[in-house]
Amino acid sequence: MTAPIIGITTYRDSIRADGPVSRGAFIPDAYLDSVARAGGVAVLLPPQPVDAATAAEVLSRVDGVILAGGLDIDPARYGQERHERTDAPRTDRDEWEDAVLAAALEHDVPMLAICRGLQLMNVHFGGTLLQHIPDVLGHAKYSGRGAEFATNDAHVASDSRAGALLGGRDALSVKTYHHQALGELGEGLVPFARNDDGLVYGVEVPDRSFAVGVQWHPEEASEDDGLVAGLVAAARERAAARA
Repeated sequence: MTAPIIGITTYRDSIRADGPVSRGAFIPDAYLDSVARAGGVAVLLPPQPVDAATAAEVLSRVDGVILAGGLDIDPARYGQERHERTDAPRTDRDEWEDAVLAAALEHDVPMLAICRGLQLMNVHFGGTLLQHIPDVLGHAKYSGRGAEFATNDAHVASDSRAGALLGGRDALSVKTYHHQALGELGEGLVPFARNDDGLVYGVEVPDRSFAVGVQWHPEEASEDDGLVAGLVAAARERAAARA
């Protein structure tokens, strides 16, 4: 069987390669490498003008999707004013990824939502976000420094589907880089992981073949590859069923 195709959402911003600065779509290599290690083939899904039909058509051409990490979601999407430490809105990415997420759920396309992706998933289901964790917890240990990820613990429900993919371990050392977190949990999402402060760190959608969101970056650590491998395996099953 051919390798399943995994679409990965991206930034769309100013970049410089050869020649002058121009706009382009890009994502860290770690996402592409993690998909390749799991036996999939990655394609990029950059922000673009969108409606539900367009998103559904795009999702019909891939076997699975990763909602990648990135800048903060516009707080207007969950009914809040923007905090001074919240990133300037990137409405093009918010709208595109929300449409991709909705199409993945509607058509049961296997989906892994990472960091920002988890937060978008929660907002899509009617939840809210804590816009700046230090205001609530008094520390910034989940934020990382500069280009370096922080390392923190995730406490995982070993009897969950995602927990099984992570080897049934109760505690997992994970790479994190976020100053926001889930606030009120979206209706229909089932938590399977929390961090040391009790913040929700992983959710599943129970009535879908594979719809998992995590607040950490499994693409950055090979011990977390079980989640990406689980996504690729579910995508392979979907591709076989469609064939």
